[in-house]
Amino acid sequence: MRQLIPFWGLSVIMLILAACGDKSDFSGSDGDMDWPLFRGDVGLSGYASIDLPEKPSLLWSFRSDTRTVSSPVIEKGTTYWCDRRGRLRGVDIKGELTFDYDFKTAVEATPMIYDSTVYIGRIDGFMSAVSLAKRDTIWNFETMGQVSASPNLMKFSGRKAVIFGSYDNNLYCVDAKTGEELSRFESGYYLNGAAAVWKGHVIYGGCDSWVRIVDCKTGIQTDSILLDAYVPASPAIMGDYCYVGDYSGNIYKLMLENGKIIRHMKIVAEEGDNGSFVSVPAISSEAYYYLSGERYIHAKSRKNGKIIWKYMLKGNVGESSPLVCNDKVIICTKTGIVSILHAETGKLLWEYDTGEQIIGSPAVIKDHFMILTSKGTLLCFGKEI
Repeated sequence: MRQLIPFWGLSVIMLILAACGDKSDFSGSDGDMDWPLFRGDVGLSGYASIDLPEKPSLLWSFRSDTRTVSSPVIEKGTTYWCDRRGRLRGVDIKGELTFDYDFKTAVEATPMIYDSTVYIGRIDGFMSAVSLAKRDTIWNFETMGQVSASPNLMKFSGRKAVIFGSYDNNLYCVDAKTGEELSRFESGYYLNGAAAVWKGHVIYGGCDSWVRIVDCKTGIQTDSILLDAYVPASPAIMGDYCYVGDYSGNIYKLMLENGKIIRHMKIVAEEGDNGSFVSVPAISSEAYYYLSGERYIHAKSRKNGKIIWKYMLKGNVGESSPLVCNDKVIICTKTGIVSILHAETGKLLWEYDTGEQIIGSPAVIKDHFMILTSKGTLLCFGKEI
């Protein structure tokens, strides 16, 4: 099913990306008090070398009473998110509100934090950069469609670029400091999920069912693959392997080399799993973990693709994506249940009913993890006191 297609973006006059470096120096979670972007790292792997508390307890909760579909992000122990009314809040590690900013327009996207600046997409089509220190907008960049995708970051020669998709069918690269457009890449339909960064390349899927790879040294699409259905979420990358799901419930394992998909395998949905694939897989060195059907989380071997274990959760899995934290997996269901399973055996180690719907994914830092419900309640879990 794999096909190569020509690059659909703007012409070479837009390709300022020639100065792009080979790697990003923005690794994401520092394993201590930061979880600055969706899925924790620029590859969106959903893996953190952090030990979850053995017996977590609810330390505090903060109620904003405003609905959100955002996942939380964290800088220096302060958790940030934005709600559907456009309020960007920051709550410190003690549960106190320390930051409050109003965009006065609807927001669905998960923010990203870099260099004390919050980057976040808006339903009215703008990507905004807000200074945490000055509590003011640094710049706004306008697209022609809503921005629901979480931004990502790439390193350039002397510059940093914010990468994000829009419902105007384009993936944008924008200078992180100034908001100047560096380049854009055109797809055939909406871009709903975040783009992943891999060795100087951007990898993203769209609602046109294509997964594309763009080389940031040349600004040219180097490869692509057509899936069976559209891609509502994001790819996840660890090493040279990319895992991405489509709306028909299949997962694709792509082996990457020099900007090319040198090998790929379609992992067909398990029998009885008739749900759509709308969350992002989590990857460890040995396995990948994904939600499928209506109730299940699967662990499959990265080596041979065989099922290691399958666990039925208490409630519909929804859109939240799992995280792997060393030897544990943390999962949230749409019905509000937070579960921690042993990564190797699938044994249930801990469970908590928030009593509220959950759509976003967890955020983890040293000795703590944060859960944000759809009603805008932030819950902080940590070691028992």
